[in-house]
Amino acid sequence: MELGIKGYKELTVTEDLLAKNVGSGLVAVYATPMMIAGIEGTAAESVAPYLEEGRTTVGTQLNVSHVAATPAGMKVHFETELVEIAPNGKILTFKVAAYDEAGLIGEGTHQRAIVAKERFEAKAQSKLG
Repeated sequence: MELGIKGYKELTVTEDLLAKNVGSGLVAVYATPMMIAGIEGTAAESVAPYLEEGRTTVGTQLNVSHVAATPAGMKVHFETELVEIAPNGKILTFKVAAYDEAGLIGEGTHQRAIVAKERFEAKAQSKLG
């Protein structure tokens, strides 16, 4: 895996992605948690082809501002770029941004950790007893 890996994803904002319908507010605009999910998914998908078999990434940190509202019906796209790999090779830092058809709606940084998928899921399930 090398620095500079880029991700891109596009979607159209639908009613089910609005703040008033996902529990993050009462307004009929694209919900911040859905923007975050789009950013995380784009970053994860961008590096997936470079991971060893059985490995995946999980989000560990976000520092993202949501700077403009987007109504239902508009297209949104996400751009991510891998800008740092920790010395241990396990923590990836991305520069991230989200845009609608009118311009920038969100930007910041996002970190993901490389984990062994089965072990990670088993550890989470072990909390059930």
